[in-house]
Amino acid sequence: MALTTEQQAEVDYQEAMRAGDRAEEAKRIKLEALRMAKEIAVENRRTQSAAEATDITAASIQAIADSLTSYVNS
Repeated sequence: MALTTEQQAEVDYQEAMRAGDRAEEAKRIKLEALRMAKEIAVENRRTQSAAEATDITAASIQAIADSLTSYVNS
């Protein structure tokens, strides 16, 4: 049985809402991974001696976040 135009519009609307919710959840997960990566980088830096210490960069935080995300998704 085919849907009416109004019913199909409601189905399309609900699917768009779900897609938006999934996108927001994915963004929240990425931001949480970045927060965790920053905390890890700061703690690693804090525990190193002055001679061993390196600067914390956005690239190093991104690398840790990517590693965390890969680990969780595996």
